[in-house]
Amino acid sequence: MINSVAINRPIGVFDSGIGGLTVVKEMFRIMPNEDVIYFGDTARLPYGSKSEKTIQRFAIENAVFLSSFGVKAIVVACNTVSAVALDFLRGFVKLPVIGVVEPGAEAAVRATRSKRVGVIATKTTTRMHAYAACIKELDADVEVYEVAAPLLVHLVEENWIERDITKEILREYLHPLLDAKIDTLVLGCTHYPFLSNVIKEIAPNLTLINSANETAVSVRRLLRAEQLVSEKPSSGSIRIYLSDSHPDSARWVADFLGSEIPIESVEPHHFSS
Repeated sequence: MINSVAINRPIGVFDSGIGGLTVVKEMFRIMPNEDVIYFGDTARLPYGSKSEKTIQRFAIENAVFLSSFGVKAIVVACNTVSAVALDFLRGFVKLPVIGVVEPGAEAAVRATRSKRVGVIATKTTTRMHAYAACIKELDADVEVYEVAAPLLVHLVEENWIERDITKEILREYLHPLLDAKIDTLVLGCTHYPFLSNVIKEIAPNLTLINSANETAVSVRRLLRAEQLVSEKPSSGSIRIYLSDSHPDSARWVADFLGSEIPIESVEPHHFSS
């Protein structure tokens, strides 16, 4: 029997910062009637330089915070948590949980023609070889080249996307991947799609894999399988919580999502276990 109350509950989404809003935007595009509770743990980013144990603890704390809103599913819009703690979190949370690595890997395998795929991601995601393992499982013939690009998270959070220094740093990160003759690049952090236009300037022939779109499609598939698709006739809403709000956060979010959305600040002790 379908629980109509559960169906119309919000979807919980968390990331280490604001990058996960790329996933939310794609979710609203294909599931416009769903409500979303978003938590960006901006006070503790970047996750990509933290230990596995710390990342697991953060993941649980974030999930507990979202669960307090009665969410019907949790989307881990963070590549680092998806790489390190997804199975751990699924064992802890009695809700459907979906990450971003598997959808992005599947898209990369579909897209590559030369079977040479590059990945830029955080230090932890590359150290765990999360994308490489997933891609190899899907197609053992694909060669995967990974580069850790930790500075990009800070540049996006500061909205330095169009600055010359950002372009120079991107060129440094992309250099070994372009030398490897890749034809497809996985943006292995939800912050990185904001840099897509700059990457295209540097390497116009690359196919870019934005895991945000692929993850949104996977979320829709999961909700359908679990019979949790919203029945509300009205458009979905979003509530955004940040553990540390930058003075420009509200303006940046409004520009990105296309409307002014209040941002609520949450002190770490309010969501930690």
